[in-house]
Amino acid sequence: MQTLAKQVLEHAAGLPEGTPLVAKELLHLGSRAAVDQVLSRLVQRGTLLRAGRGIYVLPIESRFGSRAPSTAKMVEGLASQRAETIVSHGAAAANALGLTTQVPMRAVYLTSGPSRRLKLGAQTVELRHAPVWQLIFPGRAAGDLVRALAWLGPEKAGEALRALRAKLPPSEMKEVVAARARLPTWMAQEVSALVQHG
Repeated sequence: MQTLAKQVLEHAAGLPEGTPLVAKELLHLGSRAAVDQVLSRLVQRGTLLRAGRGIYVLPIESRFGSRAPSTAKMVEGLASQRAETIVSHGAAAANALGLTTQVPMRAVYLTSGPSRRLKLGAQTVELRHAPVWQLIFPGRAAGDLVRALAWLGPEKAGEALRALRAKLPPSEMKEVVAARARLPTWMAQEVSALVQHG
């Protein structure tokens, strides 16, 4: 059993920070029952963190002790592993774009997968299933703009769009304009109004 634990830890150490470990990806090391048992023991020992049901991560060791990996890296790893689109929530996008000074207290992400909560040390990461239109342009300013508008709502959207038109590259604004058909009616109207006055 000790050698399997060592192999699991070596495998985990070879992955980028925050990459989720799941039993199915470790079956080349042993049977499912043996892998599950080793993962459970490693969590009890504090060598691995259980982030969620069947999802484990290797803590980061530093001279100050061990800590959970960065939330962003964990979410990025989960997205590529599960072939999900995972993007920051509209509140975080609005903050990143300078539309609000409010810093979200909780880590909330939108996902094409199921809604669930993960635990990273003391922090809870919430993944909320979102409609496809809120997941467009992942990792781009155009996508952050759409998510920020969704969070701000129809009352504040026009003002936010006018503020961002000067800040964002024209290419990103063109992407949002081109995606109008995929957006809710109120948002498509605000984006269209911006084009007419441009």
